[in-house]
Amino acid sequence: MSLFAELKRRNVVRVGIAYAVIGWVIAQIAEFAFENFGAPDWVLKTIVVILLLGLPLVLLFAWAFELTPEGLKREKDVDRSQSIASQTGHKLDRTIIAVLLVALTWFAWDKFAAETTTEIEPAAQATTGSETQEIVKTELSEKSVAVLPFVAMSSGPDDEYFADGLTEEILNSLAQLPELLVTARTSAFSFKGQDIPIQEIATALGVKHVVEGSVRRSGDRLRVTAQLIRANDGFHLWSENFDSSSTDTIAVQESIAEQIASAMDVVLDKRKREAMKQAGLRDVEAFTIYQKGLEVYEQAHGEIETIAGLRRANAYFEQVIERVPTFSQVYMDHSDLFIHVLSQAASGLYNAAGISDEDVAGAYPHAIADYEAAVRYAKTPETRLLTELDLAFISDNWLGIGGRIERALAAPGCDDGNWTPIIANAFGYSKNHFDRSRKILACDPRRSLSWFNSARSALRMGDKVEALRIAREGSLIAPGAWLSTALIRTLIANGQNDEARQEIADHIHDDLLALQFKALLAAHEGDQASFERFLNEYKAADPSDMFWPLIISAWGGQREAVNRMAATIDRHHFGSATLAQIAVWCACGAPWDMDATPNFAAKLKEGSLPWPPQTTMEFPLKDW
Repeated sequence: MSLFAELKRRNVVRVGIAYAVIGWVIAQIAEFAFENFGAPDWVLKTIVVILLLGLPLVLLFAWAFELTPEGLKREKDVDRSQSIASQTGHKLDRTIIAVLLVALTWFAWDKFAAETTTEIEPAAQATTGSETQEIVKTELSEKSVAVLPFVAMSSGPDDEYFADGLTEEILNSLAQLPELLVTARTSAFSFKGQDIPIQEIATALGVKHVVEGSVRRSGDRLRVTAQLIRANDGFHLWSENFDSSSTDTIAVQESIAEQIASAMDVVLDKRKREAMKQAGLRDVEAFTIYQKGLEVYEQAHGEIETIAGLRRANAYFEQVIERVPTFSQVYMDHSDLFIHVLSQAASGLYNAAGISDEDVAGAYPHAIADYEAAVRYAKTPETRLLTELDLAFISDNWLGIGGRIERALAAPGCDDGNWTPIIANAFGYSKNHFDRSRKILACDPRRSLSWFNSARSALRMGDKVEALRIAREGSLIAPGAWLSTALIRTLIANGQNDEARQEIADHIHDDLLALQFKALLAAHEGDQASFERFLNEYKAADPSDMFWPLIISAWGGQREAVNRMAATIDRHHFGSATLAQIAVWCACGAPWDMDATPNFAAKLKEGSLPWPPQTTMEFPLKDW
C-alpha cells in the first residue's frame, strides 16, 4: 500500500483538514473577540503559533493511534479486520462539512457587517474638497453634531481654560457613541470667539446640529448653560441651566452629554454610558491644566521655537499625568518633545537647537515609555491599533508591520495617528491612507493638516490632478503653512511652475523653506546651475543639518553626497524612522543607494516592506 493510501486509511488526511478548518475558525473568532476587548497583538499571535505547532502533533497522533469501540489504541495493536477507521472517516467528513458551513456563515456575516458599517457611517464614504462638503451636507446622518467652545462669562485667570476643558470633555463623551458623527476638536474650536451664524458654522463643519453654551464661575459656584440647536432652522431641541459647585463639574459634564445624546434619539445603555464616562479626564483641575498645555503645544508647532515650546508644554502635561495617569492622549502629546529631539539628533541638528547630549540620551527611553503608556490606556480598540503601529515604527519593531499598517488604516474613527501618514506613504500604502483621509476630513474639515495629509497621499499614489484639487480646496477652507507646502508641490508635479513660483513669493516667508522650494523647482526643470546655487545657499545657512540637504541633493542627482549623509543617519538609533521621513519628503523614488544604509535595509526586509517609494514628479538631474 502506498504511503498516501495508508495516510487516507488511517484518516490522517481527514484529521489534518479538520484541524486546519477548525483552527481557522478559532483564529477568526479570536481576532474578532480580541479586537473588541482591546487585547494586545501578542495574544492573538500566541494563539496562532499554538495552533500551528499543534498541527504536526495532531497528525502524528492520528498516524499512531486509532479510535476503536474499546477506546483509543495504538494503531499497530488494532486488528485490521476489526478496524472502524472507515466509519470514523465518515464522521470526520461530516465534521469537516459542518465546520466549513460555520466558516462560510462567519465569512458571509463578516462581509455583511463590514458593508453595513460602511452604509451607516457615511463619513467613510466622503471624498475630499468640494465633494466632501457636498456629501457632508446631503448624505450624513441626522445624528451629526459639532460642540462649539463654551463661552467663559467670568474673567478669572483660568476660566477660559476651564470652559475649553469642559467643552472638550463633552465632545469626547459624545464621540464615544457610534451613532453620532462628532466634529473633531480642531475644527469645532476654529470658530472660537467668532460671531458667525449657527447655520453657516454647521454648513462649514458639515453637521446637522450644533451644541453651544456658556460657563460662569464665582468662587466655588458654577453655572453652565447649554443648548442643542438644529442647524437648518435654528430650533432649540434641548436647553438647560446647571447650577452647582465646582466639585460637581464632572457630573454636570456627564449630564449635558447624556441629555444631548437623548435629544438626538440615541439610546443609551449601560455600556455606552460607561464609555462616555471614561472618555475624558474626569478631573476638573486636570482638564484646566491640560488646556494650558495644549495652547503652548500648538504654539510650539509654528509660533514659537519648537523644542523650548514643547518643554513648556510638557511641564503642564506632566502635571496632568500625575493627576490622571490613565489619560492616553496626554502621553502622545508628551512624547512629541522626545521625538523632535531624536529626529534632530539623527539628522545632525541638535547642537544648533540647543539640545544637550543628556537630552539625546534620555529621549528614546522617554518616547518609548510614553507610547507604551498611550497603548496601555487607549480608550478604544481603534486608538490602540494606531498607537501600537506608531510604537512599533519608532521602536524598530518592524516584523509584521505591514499587517499593522493595514489594520490601523482600516480602523473606524477619525484619528490619524502621529506617524501613520509617514509610514503609509513611505511603504506603499498611500491609497489606503488616502481612503482614510477622506473620512478624517469629514470629521475634521477645518484642520489644515488633515487637508495636507490627504493631498500628499493623493500625490504619492500617483493622482496629481486630485492632489492639486485637494490642496486648492483645503487652502480656501483651512489655510495653513503645511497646506501651502502641499499646494506648491502639487503645482510643480502638475507642471504649473509659474504659479508655484508665485505661491512661494506670496506665502513662504521662511528663508530656508523658500530655498528648499527654489531648489525643487530648479531640479524639476533640470536647471543645474540654479539648483547648485540654491543648494549651496541652504547649506551655508544651516550647516549642521543633513535632513534637507540630503533631500535637496537627491533631487539634483548628487549621489555620492546623498549616500554619505544617508549612511551617517543610518548609524543613529533613530535612523530608520528618520530615513523613512526623508523618503516621504523627497518624493523622488529611492533617495539613496540601499547598500549605504544597511540598518534601514534590514528593517525593510524584516517588515517585508516594498521599496523604493513612488516618484511623484520628474527629476531630470537624478539618474537612479
